[in-house]
Amino acid sequence: MNRTLPCLGILGGGQLARMLALSAAPLGVRSLVVDTEADACAGQVAELVVADWNDEAALATFARRVDVVTFDFENVPAAAAERLAGRVDVFPNPRALALAQDRLSEKTLFGECGLATPAFEPVDTRDDLRRAVSHIGLPAVLKTRRLGYDGKGQFRLKTEADVEAAWEALGDAASRVGLILEAFVPFDYEVSVVAVRGRDGEFRSWPLTRNWHVDGVLSLSLAPAPGCTDELETAARAHAKKIAEAMDYVGVFALELFVQGGRLLGNEMAPRVHNSGHWTIEGAHTSQFENHVRAVLGMPLGDTGVRGPSAMLNWIGEMPDPAPVLSAVDGHWHDYGKAPRSGRKVGHATICAPDAGSLRERLTVVGERLGRVAQVEPGILALG
Repeated sequence: MNRTLPCLGILGGGQLARMLALSAAPLGVRSLVVDTEADACAGQVAELVVADWNDEAALATFARRVDVVTFDFENVPAAAAERLAGRVDVFPNPRALALAQDRLSEKTLFGECGLATPAFEPVDTRDDLRRAVSHIGLPAVLKTRRLGYDGKGQFRLKTEADVEAAWEALGDAASRVGLILEAFVPFDYEVSVVAVRGRDGEFRSWPLTRNWHVDGVLSLSLAPAPGCTDELETAARAHAKKIAEAMDYVGVFALELFVQGGRLLGNEMAPRVHNSGHWTIEGAHTSQFENHVRAVLGMPLGDTGVRGPSAMLNWIGEMPDPAPVLSAVDGHWHDYGKAPRSGRKVGHATICAPDAGSLRERLTVVGERLGRVAQVEPGILALG
């Protein structure tokens, strides 16, 4: 008997769309991807439509072919999401997308939901920047309010002499995407809570993930996060739940947090599946990608418990030799099918283990074979 499979529409065709499509297929869900680039890597595993975000005819046709629409990245124009929402269900909703696209709106929402943040002020002019520096103090970070990610669109101010340099670097963006000055936080470490909320309001989260960045790009994630107390985990989960409910959010998202002196500070939110949750593909009972598909299509959510500790290693610029990972016990390789390019996320690997000691041993072996072993801090191994 023939039957029509549900179709998931994905705006954006990068590696996140690729992994969403791969997770949708076992659920009997087809995927249709829209991207502005013909070589988008999701097109290697799902049907790809090449169209501009402002092409209303193409988006209308796309909407007729799918049962629900979601996003691969948060910089899809909110106007395009709004137009689609008039024709088909869109999750997360366009309001959540718009909030997360603007750092000022995002941090304001955090405060309204009871999550503390570093001090911040909007900056629209050179004089605004000077006033914000006098109020917040230095060091601080000047950021674009929109379109910045992976350390892009940022300038760190250490002394008064950096104020003019920061404006020269980012001032042109003030009229286009806005700027925000944030106090620099001497945090102890960074964590993220990756969570999912269903259409019916059910909320689940994976264990806290501890993250390390190099040049603003995620390099290593460890889960469950070493060094985190139960109280910290409970607080992070509660903040994520309250923020999701405030936006009537549906799908997976990541809340990135600083830990400073045992307290949590909100950094930013990603309204999509997230790099720091990639370990869930092999390390959790249900991955972030599968649960996102389940959530937006109204299916029951899956178990977010872990099978054991996991480490996710990001490959930036070019792929290394896969042999050290593929020959490791419980080592998993993910090549996104992208051309090498400086600063580009081209793949990742995940190492899983039944316990923390075994994970350390396996990471040590992989690191030695890759020639990339580095000690980030006592008791925690990372590859650099």
